[in-house]
Amino acid sequence: MPSTADDWSARHSVLTHARRAAALVNALADDHPDPAEVTKVLKAYGEVGTVAVTPRDVAEMRTAAVRLREVFAAADADGAATALNRLLGEYTGPLRLTSHGGDSPWHPHIDRDDDAPWGEWLLASSCLALAVLVWDRQRPPGRICASPSCSDVFINQGSGPDRRYCSRRCATRERVAAHRRQQGSGAAE
Repeated sequence: MPSTADDWSARHSVLTHARRAAALVNALADDHPDPAEVTKVLKAYGEVGTVAVTPRDVAEMRTAAVRLREVFAAADADGAATALNRLLGEYTGPLRLTSHGGDSPWHPHIDRDDDAPWGEWLLASSCLALAVLVWDRQRPPGRICASPSCSDVFINQGSGPDRRYCSRRCATRERVAAHRRQQGSGAAE
């Protein structure tokens, strides 16, 4: 059954795809990610119907996630664009429109086929979304959390100054640690 326009726009916006990319990069960061946890992320970001992700699929997706992390590590738009151009050139097919046999509205894909393996799909769909964000904002689409105790990536596309941390929790933890260091160094004088 085709999605409604409201459902479609919420599940398939560029920003939602970019956030899904970040969530999957984080979920796949472990040495042995759990297919059930990866499936939960896919469902949370709009995959409908039965989602069957095997350990082999997860291994391929993890390889894609490692490559995508390079985009999040970029210090500026030039670095993000360079990383994206390399990934687009090496791992994606030509831009095409698909409706998945009439099951969805027309939308762009750059994976090689509608039935591409999960790893190829993750890399291609993520590159497409992240490239649009670089194009739109002329800055890196995201970052790696600045907290030394966290390696999560996040999308940094809001208004205002760039975020340094993936969450308020990490920002607060680092602010408290800096305050304690300052208090400790002040007491030693």
